[in-house]
Amino acid sequence: MTAQKQQDQDVVEMILKDHRTMEDLFRRMRSVESDRAAALAKFSALLIAHGEAEESEVYGALKRFKDVDNEEVEHGAEEHAEGNEALLALLEVSEVGSDAWDARLEDLVKAVSHHLDEEERTILNGARENVPDERRAELGAAFLKAREEHLSADCGSVENVRNLVGT
Repeated sequence: MTAQKQQDQDVVEMILKDHRTMEDLFRRMRSVESDRAAALAKFSALLIAHGEAEESEVYGALKRFKDVDNEEVEHGAEEHAEGNEALLALLEVSEVGSDAWDARLEDLVKAVSHHLDEEERTILNGARENVPDERRAELGAAFLKAREEHLSADCGSVENVRNLVGT
């Protein structure tokens, strides 16, 4: 595999790209100039597909590497659940832009932003420093495949998020 191909498939880079997309969608959901409902639908699908793919394809593999903090990996999965709960609370508000919607959006931004920051500082830095390029590319391919499967299955629907949250 060429160095460029490995970089294109580097799981750390893929995860970071999704994180930046999530932050952009937060800005769009906050903006009265944007189609906030459409931004929420995109965000919901991305958050669920991203988190499920991380947990099924990435987190377990990273635990096998020394100097990748297993407790941080497990904590990351707990934070996915918290983000999913905050997402469900927002999805269940019927009026986009209402006071309740804005309040739930800020809860979601807080939960997810905390997770993104922590994951980038702990898990992803550890992976970048301790997991060989070729293995990161393999994990990237698996992450992308799982993520696409979730996205094509309408994973961001309120019904699916309810099932994940367990309500």
